[in-house]
Formats: sequence, C-alpha cells, structure tokens
Amino acid sequence: MALKDNLNAEVGAIFRNTWTETAGRVVPVPSDVGLGNKATLLDGAVVFYADLDGSTNMVDGKKWEFSAEIYKAFLHCAAKIVRDENGDITAYDGDRIMAIFIGDKKCDRAARAALKLKWAATNIVEPRMKAIYTTTDFKVKHTVGIDMSDLRAVRTGVRGDNDLVWVGRAANYAAKLNSLSSEYPTWITKSVYDGLTQAMKTYNSKDIWEARTWTTMNNLSIYRSNWGWVID
Repeated sequence: MALKDNLNAEVGAIFRNTWTETAGRVVPVPSDVGLGNKATLLDGAVVFYADLDGSTNMVDGKKWEFSAEIYKAFLHCAAKIVRDENGDITAYDGDRIMAIFIGDKKCDRAARAALKLKWAATNIVEPRMKAIYTTTDFKVKHTVGIDMSDLRAVRTGVRGDNDLVWVGRAANYAAKLNSLSSEYPTWITKSVYDGLTQAMKTYNSKDIWEARTWTTMNNLSIYRSNWGWVID
C-alpha cells in the first residue's frame, strides 16, 4: 500500500473506531496497552515532572562533558528519589523526568520526592560538582511540577516503535508548572495540596507551602515551596 493510502486508512480508523477503556491498578507499560483505540484509566493519578533549569545556556556555554555530567547527576538523583517514594518513572525527556504516583498517600509521596530532590540538588549535586569544577559559575537549579487528575495511558506510534502518551490534565499542568521560578523549586496544584496529610503541610508549626495564583492559567490556585527534605 502506498504511504498516502496507508496514512488515510490508519488516520480514518483512529477517528472512526470506538474507544475501549480499562481501569488500571498499576501504572502500565507500553505492552500493557493495545495499539488500537484502547486506553488504561488511572483514577486520580499524581504526575511529577522535574526539569533542570538553565540547561539551554549550559549547553551553549559549557563543554559537552560538563553538561552531560550535570544531566546524569540530576536525573540519577531524581530517579532514585522517585523510586524510593514508590513512584513509577514513565519518561526521560532531555533534562526532564516524568513520574506517576498512585495508591496510598500518593500526594505525600510525590511532594516529599520533590522536596528530597531540592535537598539533593543543593547538598549533593552542587557540592560534588564544585569539588571537581572549582571555578565554575554554574548553579544547579530546577523545578518540579505536580498535579493530580484522572489520567489515561494511550499507546501511540507504529508496530515496533511506539510508546505511551498520557492524556489528562495532570500531565499537562505538571509540565507547565516547570515554567515557574526555580527560586521555589517545588510547585503543586491545589488538588495536590488538598490531598496532603498535615505532616506534609507544616513542620514545627511552620507552613511548608505558600499559596499563589497562577495568573497565566485562569488564576488557578497553586502552592510553592523552597523547603528541602533531608535524605538520611
């Protein structure tokens, strides 16, 4: 079949065929979801996006080896921390990592992972970097965005070369929160904040989170934090 005919047939089928939805009990991998109009629903999934700030200027102005080491160090810490909090890593995208948290205390675990990453960036990545690159002016900065919503996993691509795309507000909002200031590395939506236990809202009677208004997103209520969570 000619390429044009194939594209017309496949795209027509996508828009014409009925969707089949299955409730998910675990975060799926691509082989768990069919290639047709099939979706796996995760009810109230918490999406965690971590993004290294200033990476474009870094690759423009630093040696590639330095940039690669920063990527590897930051993403290694993020991945280990996510797994330690029983999150599922779903994607690496350049200098970003996406993870999904489901199950008990999912908001607590995602938020704590973000605070641990802040601590690790400040107390592990940057000191280890400066121990080798003693004169560098580079600062390790990042953001983490976290949102919660129903989320559907849909398998996209072609046979032999495909992956999951995540359809739902949380995937988009968590990623968009990364555009906010890295001076407060952790940004969460109100739905995530409301899902936190009191132990994740305050420490020694001090608020961990500061309420803000996301003016570019229809004045959505969000919260930010520059706190870190000490890793033992």
